[in-house]
Amino acid sequence: THWKHGGIVGVFGYGGGAIGRYCDQPGMFPGVEHFHTMRVNQPAGKYYTTDYLRQLTKLWDMRGSGMTNMHGATGDIILLGTTTPQLEEVFWELTHNLDQDLGGSGSNLRTPADCLGSSRCEYACYDTNALCHFLTNEYQDELHRPAFPYKFKFKLDGCPNGCVASIARSDMSFIGTWKDNIKIDQDAVNKYIENDAAYPANAGAHKGRDWGPFDIQKEVINLCPTGCMKMDGKELKIDNPNCNRCMHCINVMPRALKIGDVRGCSILCGAKAPILDGAQMGS
Repeated sequence: THWKHGGIVGVFGYGGGAIGRYCDQPGMFPGVEHFHTMRVNQPAGKYYTTDYLRQLTKLWDMRGSGMTNMHGATGDIILLGTTTPQLEEVFWELTHNLDQDLGGSGSNLRTPADCLGSSRCEYACYDTNALCHFLTNEYQDELHRPAFPYKFKFKLDGCPNGCVASIARSDMSFIGTWKDNIKIDQDAVNKYIENDAAYPANAGAHKGRDWGPFDIQKEVINLCPTGCMKMDGKELKIDNPNCNRCMHCINVMPRALKIGDVRGCSILCGAKAPILDGAQMGS
């Protein structure tokens, strides 16, 4: 179909969360004359019960097209396609029966998004779920009532692996890191070097084909971006002050190397993708 500029639709008291979509050929495509999108604020870590998902899809089958996107680039549950009269009906059901709220859209704070964090991941350096939940509640007004000249995004990564890609996808990025030394199990290092079957590189993630024997020099040390690693006999040495916490060595040898114990997060600002300058990462 052909889409024309959305115009303003929404629910009472909110300036965001509903995105107007209209067909410019309603006579030819009456079924999508209105096809508005609703953004639903996802829970921290995107944890759901099957009962909740059944209620949500039942609601959208009745009030909308039945099509969803789990999840959009911002992080929200995206409910694709409904008519203007149904917006308030869906909003009432979400807030009164499902204990769920709309997310952000337009020139406002977009819905904060995070990784699973310490709820599931051993690499998490802070509680991403708790911080995401706090920011969402703290900035409800900024999230639902656009007052900015442009959209603004919080995204939270529990560690430098960046599963949410917050450094490139948000205006304020929270990335977990640590201050002390990487913990080394030298016996496990040598198990990897000896190609012990119980110590597969990359935790066995690439076992689908024969890559040849594991080579610590080629696959770990030579790929260290700061050159801070070396083998001294049978002992792996790390120059920790020069380590930039890229996580590569830990990902390749997870049973031998662990993140440090003095954990926290770094806050970076400024990621954008301006048309003339190209992508910029937060710093």
